[in-house]
Amino acid sequence: MKNIIIVSLIILTQYNCTAQKDLLQSGPMVGYSEMLEVAIWVQTKNTANVSVIYWTKNDPTNKHFTNTVFTEKDKAFTAILIADTLEPGNKYEYELLINNKVVSLPYPTIFQTQTLWKWRTEPPNFSFTLGSGTYINEEKYDRPGEAYGDGYQIFNSMAELHPDFMIWLGDNIYLREPDWNSKTGIIHRYTHTRSFPEMQAFLASTHNYAIIDDHDFGPDNSDRGFWNKNQTLSAFKFFWANPSYGVGKIEGAITSFQWGDADFYLLDNRTYRTPNRRKTGEKTQLGEEQIQWLFDNLASSYATFKFVVLGGQFLSTSSTYESYSNYGFETERQRIIDYIYSENIQNVVFITGDVHFSELSVLHAEGKPTIWDITSSPLNSGVNMYADEKDNTLRISESVIMQRNFTEIKLSGVIEDRKITLTYYDSNGEEIWKYEIERE
Repeated sequence: MKNIIIVSLIILTQYNCTAQKDLLQSGPMVGYSEMLEVAIWVQTKNTANVSVIYWTKNDPTNKHFTNTVFTEKDKAFTAILIADTLEPGNKYEYELLINNKVVSLPYPTIFQTQTLWKWRTEPPNFSFTLGSGTYINEEKYDRPGEAYGDGYQIFNSMAELHPDFMIWLGDNIYLREPDWNSKTGIIHRYTHTRSFPEMQAFLASTHNYAIIDDHDFGPDNSDRGFWNKNQTLSAFKFFWANPSYGVGKIEGAITSFQWGDADFYLLDNRTYRTPNRRKTGEKTQLGEEQIQWLFDNLASSYATFKFVVLGGQFLSTSSTYESYSNYGFETERQRIIDYIYSENIQNVVFITGDVHFSELSVLHAEGKPTIWDITSSPLNSGVNMYADEKDNTLRISESVIMQRNFTEIKLSGVIEDRKITLTYYDSNGEEIWKYEIERE
């Protein structure tokens, strides 16, 4: 009789775990990381109570819980859970609970808190990955012909590097014609992309930050005139666990964070953007309030490197594709460069995407700070096979990559000799090109 009861309990436990896993739509995904707080995102298939239990790897008996969230259809059954019983510089293991039952997952679930290093040690070495252009095929809604998405193994390749975090550089979902004019369509596209099996292990143990670009915001080349931009911004808030969604009174997919001795400014180049084809009036990509916010932060930053994250290319001198030098935005581009020069702000590095190829650009001027632009695109969407025809006089010629790829950036060294090691990888995780940028 005793054996029958034990077997019955085992079967019941396995059933409960399976039942809760069946409620899981996508995630868990680790969001922003601070010294005392970490965000974890999850999506269920129906209404459910979700929470996370977590513990340090060296003390598994001392467990803590996040808040509990009841997922609702109006928010796409998504939840952002906050782990707030943390200490700096620790790694934590965690488990997802749905309706108070642990969900068994076939891959590690880990997050970390940032290190308290100032006034104590040299800055920590760290690494992060980045890329733009994620396209998960859905044949019934895609354009006829050859599939636009491929090379899905790239997400496993990124996971194998074990970066501290990932920056998604826009075009993260590719809204299609049935999607962008309704909340139902927008949520469908986010859910379809985020649920892709090959992404799950990467999302579960890598901190994730994101910006928007046109294909997250609306149709191709969409701008401030897009009528449904409030809905696409709401969906962005549902599906990404950024530190904020706007700064102060400035609305949009704008935020900032620090990691080690680096500052990151994540900009929104769509919410305030003048239409590309408009011929009259002042042309802007960022809007005056966002520009002033960026200027203020660059001027006050004590970070070794200041990373400015933007959807389209910044430095490129080419007047083609999504470059700041195209569509009449070159005046605003030069204004930003002149500001960096006039304030003598050193070690500014733009991180950009969108153009469906990768390259490194650099602006050297006598007696002025050097400005860099690391372009990383595409992850697994289509490749621009005409990149070498672009008239970008600032590119490092050997850096041009016309294949699906992602980028790893490592910051290392003592504070006086800090450097960036930039490496591009193909979909299979094979190194394509490497370059080092030393601090000024």
